[in-house]
Amino acid sequence: MKKTQRILLGLALVFGISVAAGCQSQTKPAKSTAVASSTTRTVTDMSGKRVQLPAKVTRVADLWHANNQVVLLLGGQKKLVATTQMIKQSPWFKTIDPSISKVTAPFAGDDLQSEELLKTKPDVVIAADPAQIKQAKKTKVPTVNAMYQTFAGLRRSVNLTAQVLGGQAPKVAKRYQRLLNGNLAYVKRQLKGVTTKPKVLHFVNATNLNQVDGTGTIVDEWIKAAGGQNALKQSGNMISVTTETLAKSNPDVIIVGSATTAQARAALKKNAVLSKLKAVKTNHVYGNPQGTFPWDRYSAEEALQVLWAAQKLHPAQFKQLDMVAKTKAFYQEFYHYQLSTAQTNRLLSGASTPK
Repeated sequence: MKKTQRILLGLALVFGISVAAGCQSQTKPAKSTAVASSTTRTVTDMSGKRVQLPAKVTRVADLWHANNQVVLLLGGQKKLVATTQMIKQSPWFKTIDPSISKVTAPFAGDDLQSEELLKTKPDVVIAADPAQIKQAKKTKVPTVNAMYQTFAGLRRSVNLTAQVLGGQAPKVAKRYQRLLNGNLAYVKRQLKGVTTKPKVLHFVNATNLNQVDGTGTIVDEWIKAAGGQNALKQSGNMISVTTETLAKSNPDVIIVGSATTAQARAALKKNAVLSKLKAVKTNHVYGNPQGTFPWDRYSAEEALQVLWAAQKLHPAQFKQLDMVAKTKAFYQEFYHYQLSTAQTNRLLSGASTPK
């Protein structure tokens, strides 16, 4: 009997050791999973989609013109392996970052070339155009939507881009947010008690005087932030309206994108109908500053746009505002580039080139 008990005890010990060994072998994959998860991270893009990225992003394909400027502002330009032809050819951008000329633009016209994109071996794609986002996702490269239409969206998009870039970018983003919020607060303080809101008409450019920006846009956002109101009731970016509609809007101020003030005034004065507008007759027509990306469109330089526009709409309240100094300081802090006074004056006049 005792012998039988010893045999059973031995078998129990052996079986126990086997079970323990089995349990240990089952825990190994959990350790492996933990290691795997430490090599990735998740961000939530502007469309609300969760996108899994490598823990460290070193190669960025930025397919949205405007967001390339945000990458530049956040100090991530060395990570760019793909950009757009517009950015490669931008005189102001190339002045600040000459290396952009060597970055691949994987497009044929406006069409994204998937094979060319994959050749750049990106860790992540940043985009805004729905068709490009859909095509980029087909390549299986993590794709982040950075599109926005409001100042709140601008803040989120900058923070999102900083999260994607990693490193020091989030710290730079915080500095930028403080500046943007500070400038908006300054304008609000200066306009306290002011009840007049000039009607503003914003043309996309000086060559198509039927293409304008309506409500529900980032343009409408900065017009309101600067103490004005959109002269149009229609909503949408770059919408086409009749000359009759523009004449009826009769704006107090006209701002024209992608043009100097001189070019904008000349174009409007040549138009038989628009030349009769109050803003044209009183010379309240201005070319919008362009910079590393046009200030009036999805630009991180919206932080300067709101100051510039407020001064144009309410000159009496902003007599002490020195836009030359503000612009120089911004470029020095965020782009580490010292603009000359001549360059700054050209930029503020709406010139497309630094010289």
